[in-house]
Amino acid sequence: MMTLRQFSAEPSTISTITSWYLADLSKAQGKQELFTHQSPQKLRIVREHALIESTISSNRIEGINVDRSRINTLILGKPLLKDRDEEEVRGYRDALRLIHEKTSGISVSEETILGFQKLSRGQIWDAGKYKEKDIDIIQKYPDGRQRVRFETVPADQTPQAMSEMVELWSRGLRERWVHPFVLLAALNLDFLCIHPFRDGNGRVSRLLLLLTCYHSGLEVGRYISLERLIEQNKERYYETLEQSSQGWHEGRHDPWPYINYILSILKNAYREFTLYELERACMGVSRDMVRKVLRDLQKAGFVECLGRGPGAVWRKKG
Repeated sequence: MMTLRQFSAEPSTISTITSWYLADLSKAQGKQELFTHQSPQKLRIVREHALIESTISSNRIEGINVDRSRINTLILGKPLLKDRDEEEVRGYRDALRLIHEKTSGISVSEETILGFQKLSRGQIWDAGKYKEKDIDIIQKYPDGRQRVRFETVPADQTPQAMSEMVELWSRGLRERWVHPFVLLAALNLDFLCIHPFRDGNGRVSRLLLLLTCYHSGLEVGRYISLERLIEQNKERYYETLEQSSQGWHEGRHDPWPYINYILSILKNAYREFTLYELERACMGVSRDMVRKVLRDLQKAGFVECLGRGPGAVWRKKG
């Protein structure tokens, strides 16, 4: 909650790069209806693909893997579960579906967060419960050395910290301390620094990110897996999280490395979505080739580009 406290205490100065991210995301948000006015069958296929990628990537980041031959059946069907890993993968899928289907009815609350953890952890004994012992984030090296990367909030202070975090989130939206896209990234950082659960914090943070994106009008996570993009940029995720957590307990931390990382993930998701339908229609054709053809068509006067950069929308002229 220390990041949200920072924003509540005084107006925040936003860097140039953050301003560009916000501008790009606002443009993409305004255009997202162009991509979602598709046939129900097409949208169903895209959403199922994103659901599979999100479920697998979010669990794989935490070292949980399942047999590739069972992935589609496990996520889209109802098979008997073979082991603990399959149980957790299925639980994450259930949490994603809950967010996708009940977005407007799910508030950012302690009850919601505990529910996400319970779903994603399955039948483990402490599912849906805050940690009972203090936990530090330990980094282990190949040579056997290890170090404490971050000391999380003590177990006995965790309920209070979570309550304050949720309350500050609601106040921040009402009082408009910062742009809501910045606020949702700040909430995500505070959650990870509190580290309220014995296990499953990373997965719950990604579920919370998806929910707050939907509440803020960013719908791209329904069609492009944010979890996959985070997994593909995992090193940067850990790097910016460590940068922004230094001095967090004293409120002297710099939240912007991690906030900008989250905003970049969202921007990249929209960038993928703008070319997604073309790539789906041209299976086996590279993205570079798609871009080249679009440029050639533009020069010939057959299409026009609405916007700038890879996230632009292309429209047939005439």
